[in-house]
Amino acid sequence: MQLKLSVLDQTPIRKGSTAQDSLLESIELAKLADRLGYTRYWLSEHHNTVTLAGAAPELMIARLGGETTKIRLGSGGIMLPNHSSLKVAENFRMLEALYPHRIDLGIGRAPGGDRPTSQLLNPSNTFDPQEYVQQIRELHDYFSETPTPNNLNGKIRAIPSIESSPAIWALTSSGESAYLAAHFGMGLSYAQFINPVGGPEAVKLYKERFKPSDDFPRPATNVGIFAFCSEDERKNDRARFMYGYRLLSFEKGNFDQLYNFDDIKDYVYSTAELQRLEYHKNRFYVGTPQELKVQFEELARSFQTEEIVVATFAETKEDRLRSYELLANTVDLSL
Repeated sequence: MQLKLSVLDQTPIRKGSTAQDSLLESIELAKLADRLGYTRYWLSEHHNTVTLAGAAPELMIARLGGETTKIRLGSGGIMLPNHSSLKVAENFRMLEALYPHRIDLGIGRAPGGDRPTSQLLNPSNTFDPQEYVQQIRELHDYFSETPTPNNLNGKIRAIPSIESSPAIWALTSSGESAYLAAHFGMGLSYAQFINPVGGPEAVKLYKERFKPSDDFPRPATNVGIFAFCSEDERKNDRARFMYGYRLLSFEKGNFDQLYNFDDIKDYVYSTAELQRLEYHKNRFYVGTPQELKVQFEELARSFQTEEIVVATFAETKEDRLRSYELLANTVDLSL
């Protein structure tokens, strides 16, 4: 099995740096991933936090399309309830027109932040799961230009009107969206980096219930994981500690804390926190190239997928870029 690697960029901001620094780093990382042969480059949507710079994936995709030549670009994802379905369709049709057959529209149901912010982004959002299903129907009808009540029987079109459409992927961390992805003939991306329990079962269910579509005649899956790769064991040890602390901190709702290793290296975990760390260890991989090669292959086998999407936090920009380079060389994306 030829394993494919992709990038999930959450545009993390380091202590001592700025949001502008992080966005410029994203441009550099996308160009590197393009050269190395990564399959796709996805950007996440987060709101009301000072630790992540990416609130508008569609804007960054537009910039990165002009900086790259072959890698697929997309959202990982657009949090659909935060937006008008028509506006999302227009944004991604515009991107597809600019960069034909290179655009992915990854969609999710989570708010990408807190509920009050999500309510302000889309005041009509009631957080009803059925509204999310309806929005998916609307997207499909706008892209296909099939006359239905969702587009006033064809009177409302998402412009520009073009022949191709972005590929729609459903993002899931609970497994619930596996049913939707199968029903609507979408790709399925499972976020192991959010929930390390139940992923292989969700993918199996998706494949069993999959209904072919124009964009996906066959099931398409990938799995997302946090990962850091270095040949320096000292850097790996520091990264393991940082990942564990970060995930515990997020779990406690601390989304605005900027820190470096020196700030947290002497932190003493409670018994309860050590138990939670055991759970979180399944959300990230840290190690040498050969160690991660084995872990990636095991992850792909457990999910029966050929693609792993890697999200990487690192202490420096150089370490982050080098991690992606080492992974590409180890997996040998040139095959």
